[in-house]
Amino acid sequence: MTEKTILYRGAEAEICLSNYMGYKSVQKRRVRKAYRIKKIDDRLILSRTKGETKLIAEARKQGVSVPIVYDVDLKDGIITMEYIEGKRIKDIFNDLNKKERIDICKKIGVSIARLHNGGIIHGDVTTSNMILANDRIHFIDFGLGEKNSEIEAKGVDLHLLMEAIESTHSKYSDYFSYVLDGYKKELKEDANLVIQKIEEIVKRGRYR
Repeated sequence: MTEKTILYRGAEAEICLSNYMGYKSVQKRRVRKAYRIKKIDDRLILSRTKGETKLIAEARKQGVSVPIVYDVDLKDGIITMEYIEGKRIKDIFNDLNKKERIDICKKIGVSIARLHNGGIIHGDVTTSNMILANDRIHFIDFGLGEKNSEIEAKGVDLHLLMEAIESTHSKYSDYFSYVLDGYKKELKEDANLVIQKIEEIVKRGRYR
C-alpha cells in the first residue's frame, strides 16, 4: 500500500491524495466513531458511502461536472475518485475580473439548477466544494447530500451558498444575484418559488 498524503481531515471524513491504476486520485475515507456501537457505525458508514456514490453518479447524469468514481469500498467507507486538476472557486473568486466572476456565478447557478432538476440536494454548497478546471465547474463532496425535490430543500441549498458568499467573499456578496440568473435559466420548474423560499429563510433567521 502506497503512502498517502492527507489533504483534509474532518470530523466525518479524511481526504487523501492517492494513486489508482496509474491515475492520480483522491480517496475519501469515512471516519469511524468510537462512541458508536460498531454494528451501527458499520451500517451508517455503508449507507452514507453508498448514498454519496449514488448522488455523484446521478449528478453526472444531470449534466453536472463531478469527479469520476474509480472504486467504492462499502465495508471500509472509502470512495476512490478522480483528482480534479484545477483551482477551488474559494481561492480564486476574489481575484477574478468582473466578467469572469459573473460568468462563474451563472455557471454555478446552472449546475445547481441541474442538480435540483434531478431532485439532488448537495447539502454543502460553498465555494470550497467547487473546482474550476477546463472552464467547467466541478462539484465535489456530496457527503451531506440527499434526494429531495421539495422547494424548502432547494431554498436551503441556495441559501447556504448565499451565506457562504457573504462570509467568504463579502466584497462581492451582491454577485449571488448572478447565481440566481443562471439558476432561473436552467431550472425546469418555477424558480421564483425557490427564490421566495430563500427570502423566507432569510426572514426566519432575522427573527430568531
